[in-house]
Formats: sequence, C-alpha cells, structure tokens
Amino acid sequence: MYILCSDLEGVFVPEVWINVADKTGISELRRTTRDEPDYNLLMRSRMKIMDQHGLKLHDIQQVIAQIKPLPGAFDFIEWVKERTQLIVVSDTFIQFADPLMKQLGRPTLFCHTLVMDETNRIIDYKLRQPDPKRRTVEALQGLKYQVIAMGDSYNDISMLKQADVCILFRPPQNVISDYPEFPVVTDYEELKKILGEYF
Repeated sequence: MYILCSDLEGVFVPEVWINVADKTGISELRRTTRDEPDYNLLMRSRMKIMDQHGLKLHDIQQVIAQIKPLPGAFDFIEWVKERTQLIVVSDTFIQFADPLMKQLGRPTLFCHTLVMDETNRIIDYKLRQPDPKRRTVEALQGLKYQVIAMGDSYNDISMLKQADVCILFRPPQNVISDYPEFPVVTDYEELKKILGEYF
C-alpha cells in the first residue's frame, strides 16, 4: 500500500517567511529552504533578524492568518484522501500551522515547536527529531508502507531520497539543477496522473 508524504510550503500553501518579509518590508526574511540547505542556520538567522526588528510570534501569526492555500491545493488534498493516506511533513511550527491546516481540511501534520519567552518573543525552537522528514518516511516503511514523497526545497531532499517514489513539485531552478535525477511536476493535474499509477 502506498502512502503520500508531502511538504507544506511551496506545495500546498505559499512560503510563510516570504509573506512575512513582504508584509514587514524586511527583505532578509525572504530567504527560505529553497535557498539555504542548512535549516538550523536558516532558523537562527531568522530569529536574529526578528530580534533586530522587534518581531514577535503574534506578528508572524497575523501574517499567517491572511495566507490562503495555493489554487487547487484543497481539491488535490481531497482527491488524495479519497485514495490513500496523506501526511504533511513540514519544517514549519505548530504555532504557525493551524490556520493553514484548517483551510486544507486538516490533513495529518508532523512539524516542529517554537519556544517563546513571557513577552511572546521567539527564543528557540525544538525539532521533532533530527532529519525528521527522512525519518518519517523510514518509519512508515518500517510499518510496511511504500512511500511516495514530494517537496520543493533542499530540506525535502533526504525525504525524497528515502522514499520509494519521489517527486519535486514546482521547485526552483537551483534545486532542479542540483538534483537532476528527481522528476519534476509543475501542477496538480499532472501530479494526479502520476499518483494515479500508484493508488
């Protein structure tokens, strides 16, 4: 039996940090896992920038509350859920994700947790586990599932390599160039045709 593991941002919803950058005018926050392979370096940089500009968790949540899913994302998720199980495996945080997941029909989400101080300032984050996307796929395979994985960024690569079937969905050209061995899909209808071969 096949099960689908998918990234969230760039696949079903726009990139949260790009939206934050656009709303706040802080261009340094436009950098995402599409640009930086080292997630810890990226998050430490974001926290430093937020501190410099006095941004707190509620500022980010206000931006996220206005984000809508990508066109066709909800219908695609419903299509998948009629056929198999979907797990969204993301490097976002539970404190960010709820309004987005509500709009997507609340598929199962595995993600991380933020740590705040008493003033609502983000002071740290806790990864669910090291290399969480790959290890999710690995755990499902240990339960005798075959796993299809899809994502768009550097932080999805280890998950894609571990999966039985892998798909890059609307990745930037730098990711395509660095990983030419992965098939690339650019829209949900094309994705349905490929996935329809498995479930």
